[in-house]
Amino acid sequence: MSSSVPLTKLGDDPAKTVNSILHEYRLHNCEVLFREDCGTDELIDVISGNRTYVRCLYVYNKIDMIPLEDVEPLAREPDTIVISVRQELNLEYLLARMWNAMGLIRVFCKRRGCPPDLDEPVVLSSQRHGTTIEAATGRISKELLVIFNYADVWGTSTKHSPQRVGLSHVLQDEDVFQIVGKTNNQQKMDKGYSQRVQAYNKMIADKRKVRTKEGKKKRSTG
Repeated sequence: MSSSVPLTKLGDDPAKTVNSILHEYRLHNCEVLFREDCGTDELIDVISGNRTYVRCLYVYNKIDMIPLEDVEPLAREPDTIVISVRQELNLEYLLARMWNAMGLIRVFCKRRGCPPDLDEPVVLSSQRHGTTIEAATGRISKELLVIFNYADVWGTSTKHSPQRVGLSHVLQDEDVFQIVGKTNNQQKMDKGYSQRVQAYNKMIADKRKVRTKEGKKKRSTG
């Protein structure tokens, strides 16, 4: 066993603690390297291999009911926020920290010739599907991804406004984007155009069959 940092969470004899844990899991011949000051729980989680750690914020409410000298040590703890819902203290800061921790941004879509819709932002997360034009387009409609040609973007993610970008362009908070689809001639040149047309025609035919059957049932029951 070796470590690049002092081990302060494994008792007076870290090597003995590690060996006893490894013995419980029937690991008798292995090498263990600590790159951070871990405790027994973290070591067991690594051995089990079925644990996933996620980021979190510790939020303490009702700080208006305890002395200031008790609030200050809590507020200095890492990943900790102190608030008071009744007096509305630190609520805006809590919201900002939550958005930052989850990697969320707000972007706004606009139609050609119209102002952006600032009342209904598209919320993207860098920790899930990303903050690219592709992710934003997919949130609006999967069909738009099929006919996507380019997008015009206004905001801090561009060198000039508007800037014509592709699907891989990474958006920033409060950017405005406008999706421009392919023309009919451009769509006809795509490899999968004929399959999409056939699928669309089949969908229309199936709907007509269903309507015809429903109409016959109504006439027969009438």
